[in-house]
Amino acid sequence: MGNSGIAAVRQERTRAERLTEGLIVAVASALSLGLLAGPAVVFGTTAWHLVTDTGTTAFSRLPVPVILLALLALPLVLARVAFRSGRRKGRERLTAAVPAVLTLLGASVVPFAALCLILYAD
Repeated sequence: MGNSGIAAVRQERTRAERLTEGLIVAVASALSLGLLAGPAVVFGTTAWHLVTDTGTTAFSRLPVPVILLALLALPLVLARVAFRSGRRKGRERLTAAVPAVLTLLGASVVPFAALCLILYAD
């Protein structure tokens, strides 16, 4: 009976840790996707107008959408790298997801800051 009590405490702690990790993943994912939504819409419409505008040259049509797409894809790529690194170390899926989502949150501030600078400069 002594060992079963210890196992139950370990399971409860594991559930609490999983709940905490899941909550961190959910909140950070929502915040990062919210931060990326604004720049995605603004950069997407800007890129669309640059590509379809009749006054721009062919050279100026290609680099701007590519740079904007790279700026928006960077947080997702960094989060994937962090997740795969955690999985290679033998961590569980949820445990490996926490650093990946926090990386996503931190990296999604960059496009949001770029959008703020662009809007402030106008």
